[in-house]
Amino acid sequence: MGALALAAAQPAAAQLQTPDRRVPSANDLRLSYAPVVKHVAPAVVNVYAARVVRNRNPFFDDPVFRRFFGVPDGAGGSQIQRALGSGVIVDPSGLIVTNVHVIEGADEIKVALPDKREFEATVVLKDQRTDLAVLRIKHDNDRFPFLELGNSDALEVGDVVLAVGNPFGVGQTVTHGIVSALARTDVGSSNYQFFIQTDAAINPGNSGGALVDLDGKLIGINNMILSRSGGSQGIGFAIPSNMVRVVVASAKSGGSAVRRPWLGATLQTVTPDIADSMSLKRPSGALISSIMRDGPAARAGLKVGDVIVSIDGQEVDDSNTFDYRFATKPLGGSAKLGVIRAGRDMVSNIALETAPDSPRDEITIQSRSPLSGAKVANLSPALADELQLKNIDQGVVILETDNGSYASNLGFQRGDVIEEVNGTHIAKTRDLESATKTPNRAWRIVIVRRGQKISAMFGG
Repeated sequence: MGALALAAAQPAAAQLQTPDRRVPSANDLRLSYAPVVKHVAPAVVNVYAARVVRNRNPFFDDPVFRRFFGVPDGAGGSQIQRALGSGVIVDPSGLIVTNVHVIEGADEIKVALPDKREFEATVVLKDQRTDLAVLRIKHDNDRFPFLELGNSDALEVGDVVLAVGNPFGVGQTVTHGIVSALARTDVGSSNYQFFIQTDAAINPGNSGGALVDLDGKLIGINNMILSRSGGSQGIGFAIPSNMVRVVVASAKSGGSAVRRPWLGATLQTVTPDIADSMSLKRPSGALISSIMRDGPAARAGLKVGDVIVSIDGQEVDDSNTFDYRFATKPLGGSAKLGVIRAGRDMVSNIALETAPDSPRDEITIQSRSPLSGAKVANLSPALADELQLKNIDQGVVILETDNGSYASNLGFQRGDVIEEVNGTHIAKTRDLESATKTPNRAWRIVIVRRGQKISAMFGG
């Protein structure tokens, strides 16, 4: 019996060692991705961003200095910095998705289509949290080729994908590979760490370009690479199309910020040490570390110390996974959270609603002070959520600083909350405008940065 079994097994083993070989047929040789490329390529554009950087000596603002030394108007010099990236048309009216880092700080944006037409473009919406920006082509009632958004949650490791963009400025280029991994976290600078990893060649200039499946649907926006050489080494990352869908929907609705569900709580990843201290079976889930009063989490009955392990039946491995899954839920209705509390499993229904907002009263400080050139706004829960500020939702926050301004040169950053200026408490943007109007020989400014209070002195 054993001999018979051995004899029966030998042909299979031999077949594995010497697989059949045959000459490819004519039909085999005609297999190609060309039909997909012909559909996709017209909707992938080149994005050219230019900004003027002024190299200006602050003494040139002093009229006495200018008159004494005979400094002409406009002195100080400037130079133009240019950035090149890619973008994808996602609506026939001319809406384009690209990366924020491609157009950040741009004074002028142009897009070039594969048919060699060029257009100016304006920024409709920038979402720093996802590194996604939506542009609109300036045109006269033209209709443009566009890509339909696919379902990135349907992707599986091993699926074949194509990357389309403009690497190194050589012109539109198509590469192919597979999905190497899903839900990659802790690899980028955006708040939502949930990337598609691919080995399709992605290089500088591909940022903002398309990652598509073999149905020609957009399943990701190429975002970055990991490389020791600066070129492709087979590790590229794309922002999933389901996140792109949320940003595009907000742009189409006319909003200046992305509307997404608000949890009203802060989370941290469950580490092996945390899991051991809480007697959890494995280090997985998102631990609630703080809860805002009257927020959705509080109203849902969630408590500090609860561990969220699923959302609408989808497993939550860590806080990044929860942030992505929650942010891509449609507003309205509710979601079911699987929670572990004190070792017991429970389910909590949480409302899918936006954070409360209030008039931001955005202004840019123009008076001569250390904060000159800082664009500031009144904080609200919505803006605090947008800027990922923890445990603070009132006061005045810096949104951005002009290139070459005093505020920029002195190191003030987006997200800095200004508490005091020369002993005056700052509650609203108009308080700050008033406090910086009077020239001073010395400035004492107190800010809160990433939860830490910083007091600094500056000369007048």
